[in-house]
Amino acid sequence: MWVLDREACAALDEADPLGGFRDEFVLPEGVVYLVGNSLGAMPRRTAERVARTVTEEWGRELVGGWNSAGWFAQPLTTGDRLAPLIGAAPGTVVVGNTTSIAVYQAVSAALGLRSGTIVVDRANFPTDNYIIERLGPTRDVSEGFEGAAVVLLAEVDYRTGARYDVPEVTRRVHEAGALMIWDVCHSVGALEVDVSEADFAVGCTYKYLNGGPGSPAFLYVNPRHHEAAQNVLPGWYSHAEPFAFEPRHRPAEGIRRFAVSTPHVLSFAALEASLDLWDQVDLADVRSKSTRLTDLFIDLVGDRLELASPREAERRGSQVSFLHDDGYPVMRALIDRGVHGDFRAPDILRFGFAPLYTRFVDVFDAATIIGEVLEKELWRDPVYRNRLAVT
Repeated sequence: MWVLDREACAALDEADPLGGFRDEFVLPEGVVYLVGNSLGAMPRRTAERVARTVTEEWGRELVGGWNSAGWFAQPLTTGDRLAPLIGAAPGTVVVGNTTSIAVYQAVSAALGLRSGTIVVDRANFPTDNYIIERLGPTRDVSEGFEGAAVVLLAEVDYRTGARYDVPEVTRRVHEAGALMIWDVCHSVGALEVDVSEADFAVGCTYKYLNGGPGSPAFLYVNPRHHEAAQNVLPGWYSHAEPFAFEPRHRPAEGIRRFAVSTPHVLSFAALEASLDLWDQVDLADVRSKSTRLTDLFIDLVGDRLELASPREAERRGSQVSFLHDDGYPVMRALIDRGVHGDFRAPDILRFGFAPLYTRFVDVFDAATIIGEVLEKELWRDPVYRNRLAVT
């Protein structure tokens, strides 16, 4: 049972093996930032790294930067840096484009290897389902895996933070004769992710990985599919000899055949700055702290809000969600008082815990302010009813 006072939380922060990483991030004074599941905080080193790319690499090297600064190889070199964060081997991850494009590539490639129905979670993040509907007939995961060709699921549910058992689900999918694709957008950087037994995986880098708004996505392809799987978007980057400028596409070997186009170099610079931090992180410490932060938050909020996330830590990502009929004005009132979460229609309050910079005292302060907003009904101020473009 938690000792539920701020002094005890401060003591937990003192003993935290990840505590030193907080100083590596830019966090405004007076803000408890619990939106790492949507957009991670900026590492302090990012501004300098991007500036160096602009002034020294682009500014001095000009077009030569594609060679001297390694820009041309970034989809693969950055993929190798990111691979350990998802339990993947070198040469299996390519970085670039967006999650939507990666989903399209993965599902299309899988359907080239298997024909039939695509199994999805119809409550999953809409982008995945919108794209899949254009690729073939779908059915919901509740109907099981038998007879399916491809299964696409998110390891962590974006609404509730509920987590699938990846090894068990992957095993069941393979036993049913289907291919498994995991969406790890809401788990990479917060959990010990392992997609090595999956066929494909996709993910973003702007949430817990702190790559910055619009930072590039990634695609994992299991080596057993490198020869047979086809890239539905065979851009020049996936050609065996891009600078041969041949009139017809000849796919590269290995993961490079899943590259598409020229990397966005400035976005890669920001992501690389964050990966410099992740090179120093023990993911077991990340997961341990994540479960402790989220358990504490659930205990402190108590019955003041209805819990939408699983109570058992092993069934939950690094996110806690609550339900409230007036969730949007409640969240607006919280943000005005320094507690930053977000809202998902129709009634979900989401709070994401990034273990590299979220403290135990932040959890205590957030729960205290939540109690005040609810008890005094501060959310009833009419101004909070006005919807912003991004909720």
